Formats: sequence, structure tokens, C-alpha cells
Amino acid sequence: MEGDIIRTIRDNFQYIGHFHTAGNPGRHEIDDTQELNYRAIAQAIVDLNYTGYLSHEYSPTRDPLTSLDQAITICDV
Repeated sequence: MEGDIIRTIRDNFQYIGHFHTAGNPGRHEIDDTQELNYRAIAQAIVDLNYTGYLSHEYSPTRDPLTSLDQAITICDV
């Protein structure tokens, strides 16, 4: 999916079984170098009362545990 991510999620929520994201650009950490606003996306998913799985695929560019902690901090809404 591309474009208006949050609206696309809302419009198609009944068809979604799980969420699988990846960094853009590249497949890097969830941080301020990414084009997507992961906090807003996570909030939209929570607002839909989603209780399933969400995964984020990435290749760490620094210490993996530090980048994982940062991703959790950003997406914990």
C-alpha cells in the first residue's frame, strides 16, 4: 500500500489480519530518518481497537537493542 496510509488502514481494516511494516527509505530503524510517521500510524491502529499482531522488519544500523528500545518508545501509544 502506498499513499494515504492511515486512511487506507481505516478504509480496509475489516480485511486486515495483521500489520507488517518496514522502514522507508531502506529497511532501517523506526526513527527520525524515516518518511512514515509511525507514532501516528500506531495511534490510528489503536483507535480501531486492533488487538492482533504488528511487526516491523528492519536491519539495524546501530546497536540492535538500542534501536528496538527506540522503536518501542515511538510506537507505544
